[in-house]
Amino acid sequence: MSEPLDARSTRPMEGGASFSLANRLTRVAWGLAWLMFARFTPPPLHGWRRLILRAFGARVAKGARVHASVSIWLPANLELGENCLIGPRARIYNQGQIRIGARTIVSQGAQLCASTHDVNDPHFQLVLRPITIGEQCWVAADAFVGPGVTMHDRSVLAARAVLFTDAQADTIYRGNPAEVLKPRRLRAD
Repeated sequence: MSEPLDARSTRPMEGGASFSLANRLTRVAWGLAWLMFARFTPPPLHGWRRLILRAFGARVAKGARVHASVSIWLPANLELGENCLIGPRARIYNQGQIRIGARTIVSQGAQLCASTHDVNDPHFQLVLRPITIGEQCWVAADAFVGPGVTMHDRSVLAARAVLFTDAQADTIYRGNPAEVLKPRRLRAD
């Protein structure tokens, strides 16, 4: 994972870079590779897309499925658990680390953002805030998970909800900002 550069010296508010040249070149190579080799692949080719993600440093477990239209900022900052699913048009803005647990679903159009800025810094320093999403969670369509959030196992974030605080295990959240709706009670097999 690359650390952001010091905003006092790089002055990103004046067009300076937030990350090193090596990081930026890696992301260019990544973007071109995804565009050429994955972006237009048919839905069943999840294994091929896992291979491309791994080639760029993602830690991807067996059976993880990532759709071709997904946007991932930097694969090296991504960990996907076994049999998780990243749906169409999901946006994984992982300047900071994002970990997604086994059998978790991130639905179409959902967004995960693992960075923010220091609003009290006159240079607007970028701050990385990792996201952790546990096992058997569901981030529903068009929902947003903000910087530094942990969704504990089996928690649910409803469609278009916005989560800026941790989600407790076995709990369903909805709204903007997200609030507890009710407990989640998985039926036994």
